[in-house]
Amino acid sequence: MMNLYQYENELYLKGYNNIAGTDEAGRGPLAGPVVAAAVILPKGLIIEGINDSKKLSEKKREELSYIIKEKAVAYSIVFVDEKKIDEINIYEASRLAMIKAISGLKVKADYVLSDAMPINSLDVEVLPIIKGDAKSASIAAASILAKVARDHYMEKLDSKYPEYGFKKHKGYPTKAHIEAIKKYGVLDCHRKTYGPVREQLVIQLELDL
Repeated sequence: MMNLYQYENELYLKGYNNIAGTDEAGRGPLAGPVVAAAVILPKGLIIEGINDSKKLSEKKREELSYIIKEKAVAYSIVFVDEKKIDEINIYEASRLAMIKAISGLKVKADYVLSDAMPINSLDVEVLPIIKGDAKSASIAAASILAKVARDHYMEKLDSKYPEYGFKKHKGYPTKAHIEAIKKYGVLDCHRKTYGPVREQLVIQLELDL
């Protein structure tokens, strides 16, 4: 397994101190926001168990999220809603969320590691790393904060619309979710440009005619 602190350690040796990792959660779902986080971890801090959020259990993510928030030099979490996603597309919405998260850090980053996302609009150097959430501790920390924040949001949506099962699938296009959309209709929180949602909107429109 690759040393998750390798990128950070190499940058420390070059004189950088406040290295931010950034990542997003929620590109694939049919509903809800995309959420990005940016995290600056203290130099020399090793957080046991930190990894790509997708490889961790929900319980472990919750535990690590608490530790990361406690220990981080700075962190920022940003939501970009489904209306913006439909307006500018999910890729650009993910980039926007990351830019806002980095800009929202209370301590200015002097270098940024991103999970595969090229970002040229910041006045700080950004290194996009493919599968960065499995290769950099800072990006992994950001992936955990983003995932936990988004999951909590989807659980609140679940209590508002229990018949859609958001708590279980978190808005992803599972069979149960698509069946719920067909049975109960499209909600405001659904991404109207996504295939299964768009198809249902067309059907609803035809029924209304």
